[in-house]
Amino acid sequence: MLITVSGPPGSGKSTNAAGLAEALGLDHVSGGDIFREMAADRGMTPVEFNEHAEDDGDIDRDLDRRLREIATTRDAVVLESRLAGWLAGEHADLRFWFDAPVAVRAERIADREDKPVSQAREETLRREASERKRYLEYYDVDIDDLSIYDAAYNTARWGPDRFLDALVATVEAYDPDDDEGKVPIEGVSYDF
Repeated sequence: MLITVSGPPGSGKSTNAAGLAEALGLDHVSGGDIFREMAADRGMTPVEFNEHAEDDGDIDRDLDRRLREIATTRDAVVLESRLAGWLAGEHADLRFWFDAPVAVRAERIADREDKPVSQAREETLRREASERKRYLEYYDVDIDDLSIYDAAYNTARWGPDRFLDALVATVEAYDPDDDEGKVPIEGVSYDF
């Protein structure tokens, strides 16, 4: 089974994707971890690296090529990244979108990165604008189009344990033989 988890920064992607993978005995691959490693290798923060990526299209394409390759060649994976649902395309069994109000997301990011909430909010909004622009330019993907996802959740509505329980129950209830609703990914240019 290939499950994708996508959403903006601070939405609970990493925490819940890791928990879901553990609960189901699947591998967890995080695009955010790969991106942060790429940024650190260049001596930049993720925000700086994101803005640098606006001028260097090879950064996104390298990351996205890696994620697409994982999606098309591996099974038993929870693939997590902002574009995971789009990149996995027809290979994904289930595609989830996580979100939360920007105030909640900024608080989560501030807590994990030990920075002021105002700074986390400003950086998050800059990062989202930067990514939105690049995804549209590179792949013709409107990141705000949630029509490809099987379920979209506001993760701030449940406590972490209860939300993970709901996700596990959703996946366990899935039966591919009863699936009549897989949404195709159309109009995307995987320009790697």
